[in-house]
Amino acid sequence: MSHHSPALLAVFAHPDDETFRCGGTLALLAQRGVRVQVLTATRGQAGSCGEPPLCTPEELPSVREQELRCACAALGIEQPILLNNQDGHLAETNPETIVAEIMSVVADVRPQVMLTFGSDGLSGHPDHISIGEFAAETYRRSNHVSMLYTLTVPQSLADALGMAQIHALPDEAITLAIEVSETWEAKMKAIHCHATQLSASPITRAPLERQRLFLGTEFFVLTGLRNGRDFLAELESN
Repeated sequence: MSHHSPALLAVFAHPDDETFRCGGTLALLAQRGVRVQVLTATRGQAGSCGEPPLCTPEELPSVREQELRCACAALGIEQPILLNNQDGHLAETNPETIVAEIMSVVADVRPQVMLTFGSDGLSGHPDHISIGEFAAETYRRSNHVSMLYTLTVPQSLADALGMAQIHALPDEAITLAIEVSETWEAKMKAIHCHATQLSASPITRAPLERQRLFLGTEFFVLTGLRNGRDFLAELESN
């Protein structure tokens, strides 16, 4: 890849983080020729096996890796890179080790844009908070990454949907709102790839109107900015 090829690196904690809050955007970027690479820090072994269970707890890490691969294929993005960290324990990992791992992926992918969780972790999950910190530290050290975006949800939407567990932001703090109806089918397909997690995500059983409200627009905050082409922002006006 030449340095000028547009590329985005999304750094998340668990399989499915890439789909629910930003999958439509990742698919849109891929359709527009951006190389979209997801880096996932764990195989989600502390997650649900499904209701009724689709596998044993021992099988869950490999099942969730396959679910992640299925979701990335559904979104039309690169196959994911997985790190071998323990789900639920990212806060206890050595930051230098994991930052070095992310740095080596940055050196390979050469993204202009990085995407991760903000300091609130969106749901407050300690793994989300930790991976967001590690990704932000990587951004600080990577001079050629132009922008760091974080996932968010505006307070008005959280209120409308009664999403009390989400750490929402005031609407005026949102940098980008990207409407993803164009890639809705791809996003829903990716969500259904994460079969073990569907029972833990009641939104998939909600009426379509509510699903569209919850999943149809994706929200981002620009938390780091150097110069460079912001192809994420270009999606908003199109």
